[in-house]
This record gives sequence, C-alpha cells and structure tokens, in this order.
Amino acid sequence: MTEKILIVEDEPKLAALLSDYLKASRFEVFTLFEGTQVETWVRENKPHLIILDIMLPGRDGMEICKDIRTFSRVPIIMVTAKVEEIDRLLGLELGADDYICKPFSPREVVARVKAVLRRTIDGQTIQAQGLVLDEHTYKAALRGRDLELTAVEFKLLKLLVDHPGHIFSRQQIMEKIYHEERFVSDRTVDSHIKKLRRKIETVDPETTLIQSVYSVGYKFEICP
Repeated sequence: MTEKILIVEDEPKLAALLSDYLKASRFEVFTLFEGTQVETWVRENKPHLIILDIMLPGRDGMEICKDIRTFSRVPIIMVTAKVEEIDRLLGLELGADDYICKPFSPREVVARVKAVLRRTIDGQTIQAQGLVLDEHTYKAALRGRDLELTAVEFKLLKLLVDHPGHIFSRQQIMEKIYHEERFVSDRTVDSHIKKLRRKIETVDPETTLIQSVYSVGYKFEICP
C-alpha cells in the first residue's frame, strides 16, 4: 500500500520541492496552500500523514492540528519558521507527532516522515527501535518479548516514544501521565523510569532507549 502524504504549505516552491522528494521515496503526495480546506480534505481523503506549516493563510496550523485531533489520530509533523521553544511545545501539546524548523533539508523531512510512519500502524500500534506498543491492550513488547508493563509505565513509555528526541521535564510528565492522581512527586517519576528501564534491560541489556538529560528530564532516543 502506498502511503498518502498531505503537505499544507503556502510557499509553492517549497511545497513542490518536498513533494518531489517524497514522491521519489514512493509516497503519494497531495498539496494544499491555505488552511481553510485542510479539515474537510482530511475527513474525505484520510491521509496517512500530514506535513503542516504553522503560518498559513486562512487558518493557523495550530488551530488546524487541534481540530484534526478531535476526529483523527493521523500523524502530524508541524513545520515552523519560529524558533521559540513555546511554539514547539505547543505544537506537541496539541497532538502533533513531531516538528521541524525552517530552514530544513528535504531529505531530513523525508527521514522524519518515514520515522513517524514506522511508529504508527492503524493509529493504534506504534513501532520504534524494536518496540511494539499496542494502545488497545496496553501491551508493550521488545524484540517479541512482553515487557509486562503496568498501565502507568505503558503511558510513560508511549509519551516518550511518541516524541523521539524531545526532552520531557518531570513536571511535564507528571501533568501528562499522573493527572488523575493527587499526590505525585519527582521521585514517583524517577521510580517509574527506573522500573521501566529495568524491564527493558531484562529483555535486552544492550538497549538504552530512555536517556536522562541532566537537570532537565528524560527523552526517548532513536539510534541511527
């Protein structure tokens, strides 16, 4: 099956360049140049992934991403010319799967597209670095072996896997994972990370998927 990629970009030359590179990688590519058409197009055509610019005529990419998430889990890669961290974080908060900043290499975009698609199957199963995460059953397996995660451990691992390379502070993890629990501390986050790492290492001692960033937090790192 050929994956359908929707590019939403108001710069025609850039959209055409991305389209050419994606088509060369055997994707089926469609392009929209302004924001008001996107939601209807996505509902009618069901793309496998969207490359969505933030600054668009008609409608802002952030608003579009938020609205799409009310009815679809299609992977979305946000594209922005802004470098402020708040824009990047906001894009992920709204449900984006990844982001990339202008200027960028078209080859990098193609690589990001392939990486995101590898992590997503039917919007419910995620694959990355030998991991398979099933949202229906809250099961996670590494190299075919069940990791036997608790629900909280599954949510924590999925949060990190959904955003490879993105550093989550302990506070952000607490807000996203433990929002239904009243008493949670930094030590709780560290404890679950430790248990999660131990279960991963039991299956594959050479695998280090969750990395600590000193004084900042944790991230899931895809190895080249």
